[in-house]
Amino acid sequence: MEQDSLVEYGARRVIITITAILCALLEIVDSTIVNVALNEMKGNLGATLSEVGWVITAYAIGNVIIVPMTSWLSQQFGRRNYFAASIIIFTIFSFLCGNATNIWELVFFRLCQGIGGGALLVTSQTIITESYPLAKRSMAQAIYGLGVIIGPTLGPPLGGYIVDNFSWPYIFYINIPIGIAATLMTLQFVRSPKFAEKRKARDVDWYGIMLLAAFVGSLQYILEKGHEDDWFDSPVIVYLSIVAVIGFILFLWRELSYKYPVVELRVLKNGNLRLGTIMSFILGFGLYGSTFIVPLYTQSVLGWTALESGALMIPAALTTAVMMPIIGRLLTRGVRQQLLVALGLLLFFAYSFWGYKIITPDTGKSDFFWMLIVRGAGLGLLFIPITSLALSTLKGQEIGQGAAFTGMMRQLGGSFGIAAITTFISNQTSIHRVALTSHLDANSFDVQQRLNGLIASFQAKGFSVDQAHGAAYKILDLSVMKQATVLSYMDVFLYLGFLFLVCIPFVLLVREKKSKEPIDLGSIH
Repeated sequence: MEQDSLVEYGARRVIITITAILCALLEIVDSTIVNVALNEMKGNLGATLSEVGWVITAYAIGNVIIVPMTSWLSQQFGRRNYFAASIIIFTIFSFLCGNATNIWELVFFRLCQGIGGGALLVTSQTIITESYPLAKRSMAQAIYGLGVIIGPTLGPPLGGYIVDNFSWPYIFYINIPIGIAATLMTLQFVRSPKFAEKRKARDVDWYGIMLLAAFVGSLQYILEKGHEDDWFDSPVIVYLSIVAVIGFILFLWRELSYKYPVVELRVLKNGNLRLGTIMSFILGFGLYGSTFIVPLYTQSVLGWTALESGALMIPAALTTAVMMPIIGRLLTRGVRQQLLVALGLLLFFAYSFWGYKIITPDTGKSDFFWMLIVRGAGLGLLFIPITSLALSTLKGQEIGQGAAFTGMMRQLGGSFGIAAITTFISNQTSIHRVALTSHLDANSFDVQQRLNGLIASFQAKGFSVDQAHGAAYKILDLSVMKQATVLSYMDVFLYLGFLFLVCIPFVLLVREKKSKEPIDLGSIH
């Protein structure tokens, strides 16, 4: 059978699995590791804050454009060759990123690095899935999930350590030895499936490729930069929104009518894959949204260093790592995927509600510990059952196409999550600030006492009466702002929690479609 021709056993399967996880880790760590080095880059390369933000945006755009095309590219060049070429591109551009002499050079190299990296994530998932027999597919997803879940958590502390002890180019240089090792292992051990005949140049869906790049690239830009540019007040955002909508409609029409489409949309007729794709979007929203919000809160409100806030996430990642094989085993024994997903969503609700209850302007490290452990357990329960459900009834070439859809939706879900959270925090902070200021009565005894105390302390430090008054009002304004920010974070946790809670009944109502070929499970040992 075609889908079993790539099943591996023994040491060979172990080596292929390690290679694929290394590549998935490389890609994901690289999407979060730069976050903590942006300040250093800004100073070193003489860039503004919005310019240096492009270092993250360019990588995400490169990623999200290439991901839907990975299955087609594997078919064109052979999976092993395409995978090895992607690792080589990623490694070369990692070296060039470290050697960039100005910000726009670095942004261009990051875009190219993202194009190489996008393939690593999806193709490594396909390789792992196809290396295991059908009966062990859930375990394969558990192993792959380790890389995907631990990656975003490893990035910030690793980046913080490198920046503190070396210099920012080293966050790119550490990819080089891993990339070389992964390339050699891929060429030696990974096998390519026998695809149908590859397309001639005249049959290649060039318009599909251009429409995909226009639609997905514009959408990713809008999500990354929308908040910074005041959304639809910016002509660039308006223009790109039009490009994204028209590009999407034309792309759908092109792919459904062209004989050799670059993205095989017809595979979405599979009910399990459709559900898995929607759930992957929600998972991305929760995974990247919550990975983004806790470090942001601890650094901007509590004043922690990048290393401290990154280290805070490690116990949660270890919890997920411990959960992965257990959940893989439960699925292999026949526990329904929907039940595990519902339990994962319930844990995410508990985590969010916990966050809502504990955050204050001076929450301690110990207060976060159990809350983040619950998040780690919830992630484990969501990731494997969702990917396993999505790919469970696909065969052969469809597995790569399905993995590309779930990968792209997880990435876009993360971008939507971060864009929505950033905008929401900004808007809610303004609302809370107005509400708090309206309660600050200048004639109130408490307010007068606080102001007089501050003025006296500034005068004691040698400030003049006018300067002391100005400084005291500034401190009062800052404490109002801090309180408003804390309240807006509380709102984020609360609404995120309800979003997960609302999804539970929908997941439980879904009827899982079993594979129409149950013989496969029995015939594989």
